[in-house]
Amino acid sequence: MSVSTSPTTGSLWRAGRFWIALGALVAVTAIIGVALAPGAREPRRLDPADTSLEGSKALAELLRGRGVTVDRVDSVEAAIAKGGGRLLLVTHTAYFDWQQLDRLAQLQGDRVIVGGLDGLDVLAPGVTPASGSARVRSREPECDLPAARAAGSARLGGDLFRGANGCYPGEKGSTLVQAPGGGGTVTVLGDGTFMTNQYLAEDGNAALALNLLGTKPAVTWLVRPDQPPTGSLAGAGGKSLGELVPDTVPWAVLTACLAVLVTAFWRGRRLGPVVAEKLPVVVRAAETVEGRGRLYRARRARERAAAVLRAGTVDRLTPRVGLAPGAGQHEVVAAVAVRTGQDARQVGGALYGPPPADDAGLVALARYLEFIERIVREH
Repeated sequence: MSVSTSPTTGSLWRAGRFWIALGALVAVTAIIGVALAPGAREPRRLDPADTSLEGSKALAELLRGRGVTVDRVDSVEAAIAKGGGRLLLVTHTAYFDWQQLDRLAQLQGDRVIVGGLDGLDVLAPGVTPASGSARVRSREPECDLPAARAAGSARLGGDLFRGANGCYPGEKGSTLVQAPGGGGTVTVLGDGTFMTNQYLAEDGNAALALNLLGTKPAVTWLVRPDQPPTGSLAGAGGKSLGELVPDTVPWAVLTACLAVLVTAFWRGRRLGPVVAEKLPVVVRAAETVEGRGRLYRARRARERAAAVLRAGTVDRLTPRVGLAPGAGQHEVVAAVAVRTGQDARQVGGALYGPPPADDAGLVALARYLEFIERIVREH
């Protein structure tokens, strides 16, 4: 007597149920941890406090390592409170109105503006935007600016400008332009990708950033507000969106709503009450058959009437003689002839023969078809 030594399902379950339960516990714990964990913070581009790939925490630490004080501010008031004589780095102006930008432009000292921001003509009066843009890639300085020549190639691109000194040129302008202004030097950059944590270590990006921002003992780094105002983005003249909407717009909207209500009421009354209709007349099957027969007789459609009679008889006889739907003529004729005891040629002529020549032939065909169908049904 031989005994099987192969493991069975029960033995495998008993041996591995501990590890299966342990794996399930770990998976559930991981899922719960991910579900309850706070969402990842949105990257803040060129923010000296952001450690993501889009942030500039690495550059801020390099400046502090060289003895430069880096103060992060997110409002014009905070930047003005830091005072002049410092380098002002502006990376965002979308939430500041023109009056605030005018006050910011009065600060004396060097400025670095990143991108074609709103209010560029106020903050950098000696720099004008050029048409088009350039792809962000590694570029050579191709200028005599000491900060750029010492850094060499850097990842520049974006908006194009024209000014006194242009470096890292594109097709119709330069991606880095420097001009005098604000009691110091104004530097405008088409893009600030080279200052982000992701690309700071490539090419001469770090050297260029330190050469531009390390000219003063302190940097005021103006970034996007941590909590930007919602629905009150300042427009021209310092007015909010609600203030820019004409006074007649609310009345126009109210009038349109009243017109829609009146039109709906008017059209609804024109439809009138619901009309109850009686059910269609019920026609008995015998009357339907008689009516169709009269139509065939009026049109002398003996061929059509014979085809309908034969098709109906074949459809009813086929399952009764044990044949599948769609059986061939020879099979049907042979099976019906065997079941009824009739001559196969007579049965074939009745089921698949030529159309009758007159009404008497049509009546005789109908009677014979009824006869063989009755025999099959009874036997």
